[in-house]
Amino acid sequence: MGKKLGSLIRSARTDAGLTQEQLANKVKGVTRASIGRFERGEAEPTEQNVKDIAKACGVAQKPLLDAMPKTASKPASSSSSAKPSSAAKPSSSSKSSMQVTATERKLVELYRAADAETKKKALALLRGDDDGIGIDDILSGLGGILDVALGKK
Repeated sequence: MGKKLGSLIRSARTDAGLTQEQLANKVKGVTRASIGRFERGEAEPTEQNVKDIAKACGVAQKPLLDAMPKTASKPASSSSSAKPSSAAKPSSSSKSSMQVTATERKLVELYRAADAETKKKALALLRGDDDGIGIDDILSGLGGILDVALGKK
């Protein structure tokens, strides 16, 4: 069974400061005993259980879902969660394929919509390059990004 998944669930639960009982109360249809069996690798949670556990513990779903045994069936869902789309091997017709979160996708959209100066400042900020960039420049760059996000540009 999923010992790795169980270890991740236990770690997420304890890091969130939750008991097995408290976590079970936050996950619909799961008992404290079930949480214990999941953590020990004696039982496999459903994909929905894993998503609910991640949400209740305040952790990303992807590492938990990736740790699910490959034999477990994962029905396709059309939910609009922050779960990244599944990555495929790049085909000869595509340049690359990458998993991105909804936040990363939004950052790319904002970057693409920004003017050249804002892009330059955003890249410098993300790289940690502070040569010649003062707090006013950073605030100005962030203001430009916010303007784009709010549709003011």
